[in-house]
Formats: sequence, structure tokens, C-alpha cells
Amino acid sequence: MTSEVTENPLAASLMGLCASNRVAQAVGVAASLGVADELASGPRSAEDLATAVGAHPGALRRLLRALSDVGVFQEREDGIFAPTPLGDLLRSDWPHSMRGYALLTSSPFHRAAWTGLEHSVRTGESAFAHIHGQELFEYLPDHPADGELLNGAMIAVSGQFIAPAFAACDFAPGEAIVDVGGGHGAVLASILAAHPGTEGVLFDLPGVIATSGDQFRRAGVEDRCRKVAGDFFESVPSGADTYVLSHIIHDWDDDRAVRILASCREAMKPEGRVLLGEALLNEGPAPSRVKWLDLEMLVLTSGGRQRTRSEYEHLFQRAGLQPTGTPAQSPIFNVLEARHA
Repeated sequence: MTSEVTENPLAASLMGLCASNRVAQAVGVAASLGVADELASGPRSAEDLATAVGAHPGALRRLLRALSDVGVFQEREDGIFAPTPLGDLLRSDWPHSMRGYALLTSSPFHRAAWTGLEHSVRTGESAFAHIHGQELFEYLPDHPADGELLNGAMIAVSGQFIAPAFAACDFAPGEAIVDVGGGHGAVLASILAAHPGTEGVLFDLPGVIATSGDQFRRAGVEDRCRKVAGDFFESVPSGADTYVLSHIIHDWDDDRAVRILASCREAMKPEGRVLLGEALLNEGPAPSRVKWLDLEMLVLTSGGRQRTRSEYEHLFQRAGLQPTGTPAQSPIFNVLEARHA
């Protein structure tokens, strides 16, 4: 006779939460190996996949069967592994692939920063600087491979969550748009592709601008965009109709955020506007993924944070801008508009 022992569901739930970092690491390893790319042609055995990606067959099988339990792959009864819609997002050739995000969150430099979360909670200071000895934006130029990982993650997140919101806004033919701190240009490329006749300027630091351009070629808008290098704390390209700030302001404390917004106000036409895209915190206690992104800002940046709508509107006002509406929004991501006060 077998005795049935009841499992404590709360303990099991807490154990699952504590082990979630393992899932992130496993997803990142699968992304790095290119397993999803190899499964694009159909189901395969772990042994076959191991040969293709350069892995140990037994160890790869253990990785794949664990990831099958969370839906990234499917383990069939015959031991063969098949692709899933979730796992397809790790393919390098998939539209709006999330592979770049998986690679970032499993990377040593990113995970090391999160080991300093307690330091951040105790002091309010950046865990990244505490662990790595440099602020994030000082560190990245000295570690270009890690910088590419961060850019790849931002392209992935932009493609899925941010670019569609900006592309849904109204832009008139002939409108000049400056993407301030636009990285490799995923958001600007999406806007220009969705609105024929518009023209764009991608504005970012020299090291970022030097490696950008692929997004515009892929979107077929290279002839309508130029790239300009500079520092948005000092100035931004002048005379445009719209200044786009996509996931930029959340990187900075209030004073530096106001300086960036003021740079845009000083540069834009009298009838121009700022479109600020951010994931908004709820005013109350309702559950939201944005709270975890806010912790990411605590860990990675010095003073960066997610904010509520009213907090962003206060920043607008400090910068001499008047909030004028919300042209587009998604479940967590909003585009806020402001014009000269």
C-alpha cells in the first residue's frame, strides 16, 4: 500500500518563485545555442540537436525537457523535441524575435548586477555600479559585447511592445521626427514604415550611431532617415515637428529627465510636440509587470525609475511642456504627448 503525502501548496509556490532565475538562465542558454533555429525545420532528437548546436547530448536533453515543462519546447512521447509558438520567439529569423532579450537576462554582466539587489534596497544606490565599479552608461562603451547584448534586448522589446504603440500615433506626410536616444532605430524605422512621407533623424551617442542602420534597411526607409551623433543632455537636433523619447526617461532621475525634456522643448518648432513612450506604474496597488521593470531600473541605473502618469506629467511641467493627451496605449505601455506650455 502506498501512502499519499499532501504537498504544501504555499511552499511549492514559493519554491517555484525562488527557482525562476533558473528558468531565465535555461531560456537564455537555449537562445544562445540556437535550438529554436534548428527546430524551425521540424521536430528532432536531442542527439541530433546536440550535434547541430555543439552541445553534450545528455545535458542538452535535460535542458530541453525542463524547458518543455514551461512551454518553450514540446517533448513528445517518443523523446523527440518539437517547436512551440512560445519557443519560436527565440528564433533569430522570427518577426520581432525576443532572442535578444533572453540573451541579455541570462548574460553574466546583467545577472551579476541583480546579485546586488540587497545593496540597492538597503542604500537606494545602483547595484550595477556596486558590482561592476562603473555606472551602466559608463560601463557599456568599455564593454562593447555587453553593449550589443543590451541593444539586442532593446530591439526585441521595442519590436514587441513599444514600436507598435508609436506606429499607431498620427504622423502627417512631410513631418520631421527626431528619435532621441533611439539606439539602433527600431522604433523610428517602425514609425517611418507605417507613415509614408515622413522623415526621421536617429539621434544617439557616437558609439551607438556608428553601429546602427540595419533596422532602416530592413524596413525599406533608409532614404528617409539620417543619423546624428550627440549628447541629449547638451542638445538635440533642432527644427523638427516631433521628438520621440522611447524608454529613455525611465533611465534617469528627475533632474536629468527634466534636462532631456527641456533639450527637446528648446529644439522643437513652436507648434512641435514631444511623444514620450514609457511603461506606466499604476497609481494604486493593482498587479503590474511594470513593478518588476521598476526594480530593474533600481538595480541597473542611478536614479532611474518607472513612474505614474501624474509623475511624468509633473516632469513635463518642470521642463516647460504641457501634457496634451495619450495618442496610443497598450496594457502596460503608453505614449504621452506634450507641447510648449
